[in-house]
Amino acid sequence: MTFLKTILIILLVYFGLKLLIRWATPFLMKYIAKKAGERFEQAFNGTHGNTTSKRDKEGKVTIDKMPPKHKTHKEPVGDYVDYEEVE
Repeated sequence: MTFLKTILIILLVYFGLKLLIRWATPFLMKYIAKKAGERFEQAFNGTHGNTTSKRDKEGKVTIDKMPPKHKTHKEPVGDYVDYEEVE
């Protein structure tokens, strides 16, 4: 008798979770789509924590980081060795 009860409980939990997931999926998908839309909108508008008071005038150029300076002369890589093919 306990074996039958165990099988019945397992089936009840299985079908209950299946039904719950089927009902909850649309709400979860709407939530995920809404959050993704908000992130895309933020990325498009460039508002990653920037406030409008910090924005510079349009057309003003600012440099946040200077690129590394390149050396003007090249360091020798190695010696050129002429070779002959051996048959």
